[in-house]
Amino acid sequence: MIKKTISLVVIVLTLMAFSIPTSKKYKCMIQMKNYTGEGAYVVISLINPEGLYEKTLYVQGDDEEWYHDITSWWNFQGKVRSDIDAITGETISGGNRAISVIEIDDSYIDAGYKLRFETAVEDQEYYEKDVEINLTAASLKGKAEGAGFIRYVRLMPQ
Repeated sequence: MIKKTISLVVIVLTLMAFSIPTSKKYKCMIQMKNYTGEGAYVVISLINPEGLYEKTLYVQGDDEEWYHDITSWWNFQGKVRSDIDAITGETISGGNRAISVIEIDDSYIDAGYKLRFETAVEDQEYYEKDVEINLTAASLKGKAEGAGFIRYVRLMPQ
């Protein structure tokens, strides 16, 4: 009886090991264009295959008073009110760069998901899709050009 119980426990633990989602960390370098004015708020979000917000991965800009200026993201984040204190950093000024680490679950890769980088600068414009990157194995080792305040984003697996 004890051998059967031990065997059953081993089988269950083995099956559980195969069902645990895995994720990887990626260095994310954001290089800003040269512009004048305040530092940019940048939000990195996971977008699902339907084009909807799935999760906030990182926020450059830690003053919550200005989050509403990142309109589309705030419409999502303001409703779910998930804690983002652990995933925030300072704003990024024109011409500067910032490096952060984001974690992406492997199940999102090559499954129709995207990374979206939204930017807003006080008294200037807001770019909902400053950079949007399809989450593929190839794109997670590359560079993507920006359309607004971001010059480019480079992702590097850790």
